[in-house]
Amino acid sequence: MAEFKRRTLVLSTGKQIKLFGNSFAIGKSLEIGEGYAPNIFSFTAEQTADKTTPSISNTHKLSAEELMELADYNIRLWMDLKDNIRRHGVENTKVFNRE
Repeated sequence: MAEFKRRTLVLSTGKQIKLFGNSFAIGKSLEIGEGYAPNIFSFTAEQTADKTTPSISNTHKLSAEELMELADYNIRLWMDLKDNIRRHGVENTKVFNRE
């Protein structure tokens, strides 16, 4: 199974993909890219003179239900990508959703 370590995606085959950001993402078209900014829901650490205080950034004030809906949406996109790869392979443009 793939692992993400120090901005590097390490695949089970041994292949390593260096990333500039700290995440990768999938779009509605099923294209995969780097997600640079964790700006929807993220961990933050505020540094004061004597200590670091961990906190959560939830810029859109999403509820637990809304965050789970967001997770379900992304899971569905990844599952659609897997289904399309099985159906069409990685050399066929039909693997992507086109509008």
